[in-house]
Parts: sequence; C-alpha cells; structure tokens
Amino acid sequence: MNTFFTLTHNDKNSRARTGVVHTEHGDIQTPVFMPVGTQATVKSLDQTDLQNLDAEIILGNTYHLHLRPGEDLIAEFGGLHKFMHWDRPILTDSGGFQVFSLGTQKEKSGDIAENDTQGKLVAIDEDGVTFRSHIDGSTHRFTPESAIATQHKIGADIIMAFDECTSDTADKKYTMEAMERTHRWATRSMEAHQKFKPTDYKRFLFGIIQGANHKHLRETSAKFIAAQNFDGIAIGGESIGYNMAATADIIDWVTPFLPAEKPRYTMGLGYSPADLFVAVERGIDMFDCVAPTRIARNGTLYVHKKIDPNLKISITNAQFRNDSQPIDPECLCFTCLNHSRAYVHHLFRANEMLAYRLATLHNLHFFLNLMRDMRQAINVDNFLDFKKEWLG
Repeated sequence: MNTFFTLTHNDKNSRARTGVVHTEHGDIQTPVFMPVGTQATVKSLDQTDLQNLDAEIILGNTYHLHLRPGEDLIAEFGGLHKFMHWDRPILTDSGGFQVFSLGTQKEKSGDIAENDTQGKLVAIDEDGVTFRSHIDGSTHRFTPESAIATQHKIGADIIMAFDECTSDTADKKYTMEAMERTHRWATRSMEAHQKFKPTDYKRFLFGIIQGANHKHLRETSAKFIAAQNFDGIAIGGESIGYNMAATADIIDWVTPFLPAEKPRYTMGLGYSPADLFVAVERGIDMFDCVAPTRIARNGTLYVHKKIDPNLKISITNAQFRNDSQPIDPECLCFTCLNHSRAYVHHLFRANEMLAYRLATLHNLHFFLNLMRDMRQAINVDNFLDFKKEWLG
C-alpha cells in the first residue's frame, strides 16, 4: 500500500483525478498548484499570507538556496521549515533546471564556456555539473549525490532527483545522451537518498522524465523512471508549461507508462489558468510556476473570461485609473474584497510596494481557488462541464 499518495477519485469522463499526498508536515489535496518560494520566500508575501490563502505546500529552489544563505546555515537552524517559519510541506527542485538555464547545448561539454546570450557559465560531464554563480561568479559543482545531500540539509518534504534538462532546439542525438545521463543520475540520486536516515521526518524522492519533444525518447524515459522506486514522478523539460501544445503531447505520450498509485508532477506549469485545465484533464496531480507571482509584480492580474478573453488584465493601463470595481467582481481574495482597480492602479503607478503584495495575493488566490473548484468538479464527475463553463 502506498502511504505517500492516496488516489481518491477518477473523473468518469476524463483522466482528471483527485488524491491526497501525505507528509509529516501535513496532507496536500491534489490536483494542486504549488506557489514558488525561490529563496525561502514567496515574493512580497509573508507566511501568514500564505496560510490565509490556504497554500498547502510551497517550493524552494535548491540552486538559489545553495548559493545563499547555503544549505549548511539552513541546517543549523533546523531546516527550511524552521528557518522561514513555515510548518506546512515544502518541495525543492534539484537545481537541474537552473543549471540548464545557465548555458546551451554546445556549452554543456568540455570546459566551462561563456553563454553569449545570458553571460553566465556552465559545463557538464558524466559525474555532474560545474557552474559559476550568477551572483558573484564563484565556481560551484552539483552531482546527483551533492544535490540530494543539499536537499536533505535544506529539509524539504519532497525532493527531486538530479537531472539534465535539454533545450527543445537540441538535436536528437544530444537529447538522447542527456536523457540517458539523467537516467544514470536518477539511479545515483536514489542510492544517495537511501543512505540518509533522517531523524526528524521522512523525505520523499521524485524521479524526472526527460526526452524533450521526441516521442520515443519520452516513452523510453517514462518507462525507466516508472520502473524505479521513486515516491513520485515528475515530467521535466523546457517545453513543459512553456509550450502548452507540446506539453499536452508529452503528457499523453508518457501517461500510459506511469503507475496510477504515484503522484504526477509537471514542473514549471501554470502561466495561465487555461494551462491548469490542460494538465488536470490529463491526470496531472501537481504543478508549479513562478508566473503568477512574477507577472503580479508587473501588474498583470488574472480575471474570469467574461472580463477578458485572455484571462488577465494589465492594471497599469490608463483605463483603470478611475475604475471603482474590484479586479474581478467574482473573486473573494483580500484585494478584491477591500480595494478597487483604481487603488491598485495608483499603487503601481506610484511604485508603492503594497502594489506587489495586493497583486500577488490576488493571483495566488485566483489559482488556489480554481484548484479547489476543480477538485470539487472532479469528485462529482463534472470536470469537463466545469472546463467548458470556465473556458467556453
């Protein structure tokens, strides 16, 4: 019996499903959107805000936390939960995607080379990855073993195997090599994870499927990762959440090989509310994205389709200067219950910090409330009707 994940209901008309992920810091109702707290903070919010939003789990970023304040310091404070005063579940990624973002295919072999586009540095070999900090240029190295050790020190409830994320533009030969390396690193990540015997609470390890936009490679990767003793299975890669047409295809390709009793996680998905429907309809249980909080700080706010067909508005536009309505009249977040579009518009135009908090509260509430409504619809076999009502 799987004591980590309980599948509670399969929608009769789609592959959407509900479940519960069990951790010692609390249960997580799925499908779930996970707010991203890259550097031990969800930007512009404090932990009380997140509790009031009823965020059941948040993310931390291994790469960024390794660079500062460092996993050893976090461990001295008793782990990330105590360091940031958050008593609910935390997931950390392995740092693989951030390392990917430092370079391109041609730079990932041999000596460290400069990325002309981003000005950052990275090199990869069979044993791991050597990279330079985007903060001060100092040299660091991640291996599967060190990435697992770092995540154990950080103390997340759910941690990720170290992987190599390839660009969608990488050729098939290199993508296959990277996928096979990801598989070897997955085995090493598992072996490293099993050597740790936490005295405080259990950590759960997810493996990551790679293979870019190549069906055969994705299927091969899904079979391999599914055959390992991981607690959950993630789908990674540049396309996931960025190219939603490709994302849908990739999920469809790998799903037949995924065990129903393990949670499924698409990494970096959640730019638009519409994207959540794509993933949930295909049986995905967990997803995260920096977009809802990032675009909030730029004044982009989610709304229902009847307000804008793109499901978002830019509150800095002049049309909202005298608008007495809330951001979305159907929304019950703190911002919409207490403030007008005109006030939020003013805060952005005046460069007031409160603008970021009110906008972020709205966007996260919008996503988290949508997920609650989705779970309810799935449980009564009404997901597709709910989707049609929501998206038209």
